[in-house]
Amino acid sequence: MLDAFKSTVDYLSAPTISFSILTVVTPILFPPTDWFDKINRKLGFYLLWTKTGLVAAMAAITFFFIVGYMDTNFNVILTKADNFPIVLMVYSIYYFTWLAMHKAYVNDERLESGLKPSEYNDPDDKVLVWPDLVYIEFIALILFTVFLVIWSILVAAPLEEPANPAATPNPSKAPWYFLGLQEMLVYYDPWIAGIVLPIFCVVGLMAIPYMDINKKGDGYYSFKERRVGIFIFMYGWIVLWLFLIVLGTFFRGPNWNFYGPFEYWDSHKIVALNSVSLSEYFWVKLLGKGLPENILLREWLGFLTVGGYLFVLPLVLAKTVLKDMFKAYGPTRFVALMIFGLVMLSLPLKMYLRWIANLSYFISIPEYFFNI
Repeated sequence: MLDAFKSTVDYLSAPTISFSILTVVTPILFPPTDWFDKINRKLGFYLLWTKTGLVAAMAAITFFFIVGYMDTNFNVILTKADNFPIVLMVYSIYYFTWLAMHKAYVNDERLESGLKPSEYNDPDDKVLVWPDLVYIEFIALILFTVFLVIWSILVAAPLEEPANPAATPNPSKAPWYFLGLQEMLVYYDPWIAGIVLPIFCVVGLMAIPYMDINKKGDGYYSFKERRVGIFIFMYGWIVLWLFLIVLGTFFRGPNWNFYGPFEYWDSHKIVALNSVSLSEYFWVKLLGKGLPENILLREWLGFLTVGGYLFVLPLVLAKTVLKDMFKAYGPTRFVALMIFGLVMLSLPLKMYLRWIANLSYFISIPEYFFNI
């Protein structure tokens, strides 16, 4: 029975399967429309945000890690000091997501009944920064300091021997908080994965308050009043960031190949991979010709694809399916939302194209180290 469980987990942890499952499940967990909400209710996914759901989910996560600790292969990964934060992260991700969604569901029921949100306070009932807020923050500071001291005593620092040019670690991984970026390097050039995408993430988060025109759900937890925004944020945060960290920690082994969590890390494992650029698909495979020497002629299809995706598609959407949104947000906010949204969506699109068609780049100009 336990071997069957491990084999199933190893099979489902393949990136094409696990990423697809998360992509399908996320709009059901955080339904952005009434249609998805009906599926959520029918499948009982909303029960995850109840107290019973919290206990069941925490028990399932704990069972998984206990089985992993008892497994010879997974134990090596799980007990590494550098991976200990990932274990805490998995628990904290679900708990704090559950806490927010639980409060949001409670408030939604209260609002439907004509009551005030749980966070509502009488304007005349003021709470002073000193001593009320500072007192709570000081207690939290002390508790967290105690936790860090205990952690530093019980868990050894993940320090290794001095760098040896004759012995390169395999796999060579970045610190856990950079593993998401390292995973993006598989699908993008370093200047995109390490500079452009992180900048878009930071600037996009900073821009949210300025692009938000929804006055509801402000100052209190609510899902129904902000369900589209919550779904987009949760997909970007959990699937496109945290999942990549877990993927790089537990599923990337020697030679940066994929391994199931219970699978032995065989350094001799060979995976056939032949990455092809869009220009090679067009000129070599479709037309049966060699690549032209002229860069513009060679990469015209890539320039057309990327330009159409980033600049033409928002205009088409503004005139068709998103015309009401365009009127509500105005041209500046709408264009900003589209650019941020399409850049975010480009990551899963590029991942699937790499997995399915071995597509490496839409635009490949190695002469100038420029690849998209």
